[in-house]
Amino acid sequence: MKQAPSAPAPGHAPATKAPAPRAAGTATRRGDRIFLGLSRGSGILLLAVMAAIAVFLSYRAILAISKDQGNFLTTFEWDPNSTEPVFGIAVLAFGTVVSSVIAMVIAVPVAVAIALFLTHYAPRRLSGPIAYVVDLLAAVPSIVYGLWGALVLVPHMNGLFSWLDTYLGWTGIFSWQGGPARSMLTVGILLAVMILPVITNVSREVFRQVPKAHEEAALALGATRWEVIRMSVLPFGRSGVISASMLGLGRALGETMAVATVLSPTFDIQASLLDPGGGTFAQNIASKFGEANEQGRDALIASGLVLFVITLLVNGAARMIIARRKEYSGANA
Repeated sequence: MKQAPSAPAPGHAPATKAPAPRAAGTATRRGDRIFLGLSRGSGILLLAVMAAIAVFLSYRAILAISKDQGNFLTTFEWDPNSTEPVFGIAVLAFGTVVSSVIAMVIAVPVAVAIALFLTHYAPRRLSGPIAYVVDLLAAVPSIVYGLWGALVLVPHMNGLFSWLDTYLGWTGIFSWQGGPARSMLTVGILLAVMILPVITNVSREVFRQVPKAHEEAALALGATRWEVIRMSVLPFGRSGVISASMLGLGRALGETMAVATVLSPTFDIQASLLDPGGGTFAQNIASKFGEANEQGRDALIASGLVLFVITLLVNGAARMIIARRKEYSGANA
């Protein structure tokens, strides 16, 4: 004899079937669908804009290079406005890379040290005003940095150049002939000052996200404050510091007015970092665009394409470095 199903006990609701899990990337609510569509559309639009820029630069660069009477990669001359144009990017590539490397070597250690001081050493009433000043430095326009570099930094670099020539002049890289201090080293120092607030702000925010449990565990094991930073803070924030450095490097690679104001406008490569001369992609475009004819503008666009490719390669390298350090990301902490 079959037993009838028992009624649910009083006060207990009948069991309901659990809803089936939704597949990843799907949305059921109207607001979710709208937000998903806008997000996807924004990403696709960004890719389309980047592709359009690349196509435009490539097309105009091909037009310019096809008329170049020299080697675009190795020629140490820039004369695209003549009837037989001759131009190359050797000087520009050298100046862009060297000035950016100098800026990064100076700015990254100082920025990381400032960020660590503000987050782990300075008292709150002192770290607040310092952080506020750093934020203000990040908002200063480039032309203001350029004027400061030309009127203040360049006249006061003679002492440093003399010291470097006395003690390191035998290397050839730091030999000085006594000319004006409008050189690659001065530009690198100016760029370091400009990118310092960007790297400091991002690194400071990354260090603030370090789990307190990690630091307290290290302190409980008897670690000193520096050992806590070395074992817990720096490994956790390594990918963030790399990202901050890449942001600063992007600004250093593309800086225009500050470099054009400080650097001596001579199209050559000096063996010494203290001798005037050199150039960068952005500085050359800014200074030569006004006097360029159609062929000259195409040549400048071709140099801009090279800067565009260098920036993409730098960002790609940064992404690869961060991907290899996933164990230090905040998501896996």
